[in-house]
Amino acid sequence: MTPSEWAVLALLAEGPTHGFAIARAMSEDGEIGRVWSLRRPRVYYAIEALTQQGLAQADRPVPSRTGPDRTVLRITPAGRRAITTWLNTPVEHIRDTRSLLLLKLLYLDRLDTDPQPLLIAQRERFESIAARLQTAVDEAHGFDQTLLKWRLETATAALRFIDSTIEAYASASHGRRGERPADTVRKGDRDERDA
Repeated sequence: MTPSEWAVLALLAEGPTHGFAIARAMSEDGEIGRVWSLRRPRVYYAIEALTQQGLAQADRPVPSRTGPDRTVLRITPAGRRAITTWLNTPVEHIRDTRSLLLLKLLYLDRLDTDPQPLLIAQRERFESIAARLQTAVDEAHGFDQTLLKWRLETATAALRFIDSTIEAYASASHGRRGERPADTVRKGDRDERDA
């Protein structure tokens, strides 16, 4: 599946909603759009693809105050299994830290799910990449070495980010169990989805 389809499916995992609400959340200034934005037509393409794959289904129409009735969508059991697996699977490449890893962390937070297992698995994956890069840097010359150094620095920065994030979650779970940092968006704090 595409990252956009995963992003839409993860939003459906939070509860039944309609395409307009998903598009609003995924707009550039939306709750999800700050990490992964998607234009309205792409949202509806993703919904169609998820429906065809049996991961989402149309439920019922609901009246709208501002336009035509909206079809409520919900995740299927197969969709729930798929999104649970995806959210807990480390990203393949370090370049995906800015997009896919942050997207997964955002959704895990919104679903009140501990991200530490994902972060620990992600750290293991990136450690092995960093070790291979260090060996390659030591053996390379010229621009090849310059490029590999850049990639190694990026890997090192990603590992620092992961370590500090693990530490922050560990501290929060010990010190203020059940509380969230003030700057996170809680599910109940969002705009009403059926508006």
